[in-house]
Amino acid sequence: MTTAAATQVRRPSAVRTLVVLLYLTAAGCVAVELINLWYAPDAGYSLAVRTGWATLRSLGFLVLIWHVHRGRALAKPLGLILAVTTVFAVGRLLVPRSGVPPLPGVLGFILLAALCGTVVWLLYRSRPVTEFLVRYPPRLVVDRQGIFWREQAPRRKPVTGWLLTTRIAALTYSPLMLVPAAVALGRVFDGLTALPLLLGWFAVGLATSFAASFYSFFLLRGRGWAARGLVGVTLAALAVDLPLCWALLGADGLIRDGGPLVAAALTALYGLWRVRRTIAAAEDRADRVAP
Repeated sequence: MTTAAATQVRRPSAVRTLVVLLYLTAAGCVAVELINLWYAPDAGYSLAVRTGWATLRSLGFLVLIWHVHRGRALAKPLGLILAVTTVFAVGRLLVPRSGVPPLPGVLGFILLAALCGTVVWLLYRSRPVTEFLVRYPPRLVVDRQGIFWREQAPRRKPVTGWLLTTRIAALTYSPLMLVPAAVALGRVFDGLTALPLLLGWFAVGLATSFAASFYSFFLLRGRGWAARGLVGVTLAALAVDLPLCWALLGADGLIRDGGPLVAAALTALYGLWRVRRTIAAAEDRADRVAP
């Protein structure tokens, strides 16, 4: 396993390539969104909100670059969630309500999707990248020599990549619900008489953030009830968000704003399924070895 000191001194060529691709992806997010906004025939409040949120993903890629530079294991699930939701977020704004999308926007989306796919491949299939992303975040350590802020492995059992992926995916539920709620807020000023329903949407979105954080925290610590609770939070988020997107934003809003949430929910549920399958396989091997 790569040590912390070696991680700081030497970066494999695959890691350097990954960093360059992440910078290109962050720039591509901004460029494609600006192109879509420029060519959109019906640019308004809703498109501005969606474009602003999608553009903020470029900041997420900069955070991901920070984690990659430091060899953090968190970079893998964070990169997967960013790549998946970026493709959905950019793709939903590419198609206009009528007509065909502009050619520059289509070409930019294809390039951005290829960059996101390459980033995910490097994160999960490149052995040098996997061996590099092994470091733990620094923490406060107290020993006989004094108080230090340094890297230290956690005392709990090692967390699998799919557990981290599930947690990151669950933490995106709240913003993915609040963005369409903010879009629907613009319709209130246009005479929509559903303000109580809209306020409830905001409240559920904020509550989802606390619930997802709570259950995912204990999920990393191996609590079985936390997995069941996270499944409940996922289903509740879909049950609230998708009907409200349909009712307040129409079929267009359901596709544009419900799609990214569905993608994040499927990623989280798939991660939980992978974790359960891994645990079941380990228990089966232990039963075979036992006399």
